[in-house]
Amino acid sequence: MRRIVLVSGTSNKTLSNQISDYLDVSLVDPQIQKFANGEIFCEIEKNVRGADVFVIQTTSSPVNDNLMELLIIIDALKRASAMSITAVVPHYGYSRQDRKAIPRTPISAKLVADLVTVAGASRVITMDLHAGQIQGFFDIPFDNIYASPVFLTYMKMNIDLGNLALVSPDAGGVERVRWYAKKLDKDIAMIDKRRTGPNVAKAMNIVGDVSGKDVIIVDDMIDTAGTLIEAARTLKEHGAQKIYSFATHGVFSGPAAQRIAGCEELEAVIVTDTIPLTSELKQVEKIKVLSTAEILSKAIHRTFNHDSVSSLFT
Repeated sequence: MRRIVLVSGTSNKTLSNQISDYLDVSLVDPQIQKFANGEIFCEIEKNVRGADVFVIQTTSSPVNDNLMELLIIIDALKRASAMSITAVVPHYGYSRQDRKAIPRTPISAKLVADLVTVAGASRVITMDLHAGQIQGFFDIPFDNIYASPVFLTYMKMNIDLGNLALVSPDAGGVERVRWYAKKLDKDIAMIDKRRTGPNVAKAMNIVGDVSGKDVIIVDDMIDTAGTLIEAARTLKEHGAQKIYSFATHGVFSGPAAQRIAGCEELEAVIVTDTIPLTSELKQVEKIKVLSTAEILSKAIHRTFNHDSVSSLFT
């Protein structure tokens, strides 16, 4: 008889426990230790022979430690004769390094894909990839789950949709914004953004009409919040009223907390729990966190039962 086993890494225990509750499956907590020199050791204390195992581990900060931990857990499960190993990675680290933008640079997203595959994963489930083509870096089944149903429900229940426009912070996110615009029957706009360096962007112009409207900026992640703050100020200069930001992954590096807390133009910044907030970020009243546990649980359950996952979003 087939059986499901949930294994949690250390990066996002709260989300792992919520998924365990939704599925009514006990969570296996692998014994993770670090040696004095920083090496990671893992011991799986439950028998997983012949089981379908789902490893929940987000590769957020510290990215390299969490990634290495994921690989070591997968290797331990493979050597323990698990029937299948699905890596459930709510936030896929290194996803922004998906191509060679300039000469003599790596494609680190591909390297991570190779590492996860060689470690022994038989399938990957992640949420809102920064670049969809990363799915093609894998030679194993890959499911890219979307947070859009979670966000759409929140928008309908908590935001006045009467005079609303949806905004993409750059050209690459227009397709994402168009999905929400279609569901809400609203207009879209785009910010013409010029990037001058890593984590440095300057918003230049608004393509579309936002004058007199409330706007929702939709993106896949917020890192240092520099782009977001610049976008909010530019929108305000073009006549936007209330400004909300929705992003799946709240990376919130460096000065992000202070920037968001001090940005008068922003009403609220809504993210999901794919990346746990630090104690400092929890003090920022404008940041609100929505749970992805239910939708990830459904994806895990459907994967285990060989049912359709894409039907969750269509």
